Amino acid sequence: MSSGRRLIAIVGPTATGKSELAVFLAGSVGGEIINGDSRQVYRYMDIGTAKPSREYENIVPHHLYDIVDPDEAFNQAEYQERAGGIIEDIFKRGKVPFLVGGSGLYVWSVLEGWKIPRIEPDRELRRRLEEKASREGPESLYLELEKEDPDAAKRIDARNVRRVIRALEICYKQGCPGGPHGKEPPDLFSYVIGLSADRKELYRRIDRRVDEMLARGLVEEVKELLSRGYSERTAVLSSAVGYKEIIKYLKMELSLEEATVRIKFETHRLARKQLAWFREADERIKWLDVGVGLEDQRFAVQKRALNLVKGWLAA
Repeated sequence: MSSGRRLIAIVGPTATGKSELAVFLAGSVGGEIINGDSRQVYRYMDIGTAKPSREYENIVPHHLYDIVDPDEAFNQAEYQERAGGIIEDIFKRGKVPFLVGGSGLYVWSVLEGWKIPRIEPDRELRRRLEEKASREGPESLYLELEKEDPDAAKRIDARNVRRVIRALEICYKQGCPGGPHGKEPPDLFSYVIGLSADRKELYRRIDRRVDEMLARGLVEEVKELLSRGYSERTAVLSSAVGYKEIIKYLKMELSLEEATVRIKFETHRLARKQLAWFREADERIKWLDVGVGLEDQRFAVQKRALNLVKGWLAA
């Protein structure tokens, strides 16, 4: 095994402590962290996307966070290209890249070297599709995608308007079906650690995190986004869990209690989707159970993960 081109990925559902573990491991072995979450690339969306804290960023370098505005086009192909360039730069500096996040499309596209069509954004087409989603509901676009490209539809959450629009854009520009056109394995060795918890504990962690987000100022963060000129018609805000519900609260379509319940429910659904991308039966992933959130268990997971990483890097 080549000793100089090794990448470590930390994956799993939301609220399992991926960011904290990544900082601990990267700080222990001379690593740098690359974002593998599709929402954390956006500026001004810190609380609702659970971005790593400034404290974490001061411990080890973080890459691909806060790189585009909420209304800017950014797709999987762009992510893959930029992540690949950062990985190469980290290798050149003799460091270990850590790819961290729960967005399966992003993470696997890097680890498996997906060949993603490079279709330039069509702003007029996107505008028409966004208007249709606003007028007829997001499900209208998803039904259109199911008709045009059933395989792509299976990979995308029907409520993720931004991804549905991008899939339709690719489909219309290059012909259907869309999606990755094969794979070209990257010239690196990867080791994948997955963090998991039983369903009851996972939901407890999610619910606690949502309460913490609200206490930290999620409502104020959404107000700030709206004051900057972004709206519910901005694709990422219309689909991002937490933001779309708080916008409804601010429009007095939901009470804060109702919005909170919806955020928790939708985040549970997101976690299940993430688990579908990172399956426990996948032999490429070394799963670690984060337990019930006790400090002793957290430190035990960190110690176990560090031993695994050091052993793999020394092999």
